[in-house]
Amino acid sequence: MKVFNIIFIFVFILFAAVQYNDPDPYLWMPIYLYPAVLCYLAIRHKYPLRGYLIGFVIFGVYAIYKIFDENGVIDWIRFHQATSIASTMKAEQPWIEETREFFGLVIILIVLAINLTIGNRRTSKK
Repeated sequence: MKVFNIIFIFVFILFAAVQYNDPDPYLWMPIYLYPAVLCYLAIRHKYPLRGYLIGFVIFGVYAIYKIFDENGVIDWIRFHQATSIASTMKAEQPWIEETREFFGLVIILIVLAINLTIGNRRTSKK
């Protein structure tokens, strides 16, 4: 789990760093730095339940919002036939940005879930 968390600390810091030219970096930089901090704490065998629950609620609700948002995931699937959202770095259409943000939130939720279940379980067995 240590290697897993080290990798995701760097991934989330990188994700936060590339937000500098985003239309809303004040929102997305903290979103990506929050799980980086939780990954750092996991390396130290600390799993603050309240921190994870706050993350699950905020990021989960925001991900659900991104699914149904105008230009969100449903629009990407329905009206754009799930075309590539990674062909270029520049998000030329609004649905590209919204869908990428949704998948970023999904990555965060998966990493938090893995840490809280597997990592926490391994620590409590010691």
